[in-house]
Amino acid sequence: MILPVVVIGAGPYGLSTAAHLRARGIPVRVFGEPMVSWRAHMPAGMLLKSTPVASNIDAPQPGHDLVDFCAEAGITRYESDWDLIPVEDFAAYGQWFADRLVPELEQTRVVSVDRTGAEFTVKLDSGEQFRARAVVVATGLTGLARIPRELSAAVPDGPSATGPVSHAVQHRDLSVFAGRSVVVVGAGQSALENAVLLAEAGASSVRVVARRRGAVAFGDAPDRQPRLRPESPFGRAWSLYALSYHATHVRRLPPPARHYLVRRVLGPLGAWWLRDRFTGRVQVTDGRRVERARVEDGRPTLTLSGEGPSTELSADHVMAATGYRTDVASMPFLGDGLRTDLATTNGAPVLDAVYGSSVPGLYFTGLPSASSFGPVMRFVCGTQYASPRVAAAVART
Repeated sequence: MILPVVVIGAGPYGLSTAAHLRARGIPVRVFGEPMVSWRAHMPAGMLLKSTPVASNIDAPQPGHDLVDFCAEAGITRYESDWDLIPVEDFAAYGQWFADRLVPELEQTRVVSVDRTGAEFTVKLDSGEQFRARAVVVATGLTGLARIPRELSAAVPDGPSATGPVSHAVQHRDLSVFAGRSVVVVGAGQSALENAVLLAEAGASSVRVVARRRGAVAFGDAPDRQPRLRPESPFGRAWSLYALSYHATHVRRLPPPARHYLVRRVLGPLGAWWLRDRFTGRVQVTDGRRVERARVEDGRPTLTLSGEGPSTELSADHVMAATGYRTDVASMPFLGDGLRTDLATTNGAPVLDAVYGSSVPGLYFTGLPSASSFGPVMRFVCGTQYASPRVAAAVART
């Protein structure tokens, strides 16, 4: 009996990996809700920061790029660096990709994965239990939302969309904040775009709080990119080119250097097209960090520290747009034995050149692999690098 390979996750990385495995004739079972992060955990009206060329889900055969979907669906063709992609269209593209290349996708939750000798035992919430020869974890952002402890301490029951403090990933409909004041903590694209969408949805006031002075900044428009540097999916720069097309070399760097690259390269910076919508609509408090938070009568108050004396800032709601952090402890489906045997650094799995972990047959791709392969794994275009390598490695097991 040939045991299947299991792919956990049905976002861009899970779908791309599964498509490459199927193209090699490898039996594969794929579990997850297709494009769930894009459909349910990003606010309506959000636009992708990535350009069209950086938004293709890698397939083993031509005809499955974003522009191919647009042509078949009869919608706007996203081709130019000036074209802005609505999150709804990108989610539909992922569903189209799944329908064509991963038709046997199972929308069932994996409850547990344990190592049994040279195989894995996989249990589903349907009650089914079966053996697998290899497991690929491609769970994306699920369970990895990071909220500063200063904020989480103010909400013992945890952040929630309807409570005084939330994480950006918990919101789909921002119109519920019409007439209310909101503080957004963070300075990356998620923070700045959520702030703009809140203002456009009718929030009475929106303020961004950022730790670094001058942290709120925006990138250059396509016609402002330097011309004498190589192109990459993220712009023209030697560093971006190297990180995009030679990600395996990042593994050879010391862990502190790798973690720094993941945090800072392609990090907190608003898209060029967001600047005009932001200016005049969103207030900014920068150079101040959240020292502590408290909730009184359902209303959050932040104590901010930085240059000069501490100050207090109150609002009807605080949204943490503070990103995501990979931590295998946040993947409850991994059995205790697997987590014990996993070599990690800063909570992320240590991976070899083909995305294999220290547990033979267990692979990680997408965001969980960024600590080994660099910041390109935080973006859809990283599927072009990762998926063929993972599939080739699994085929050899």
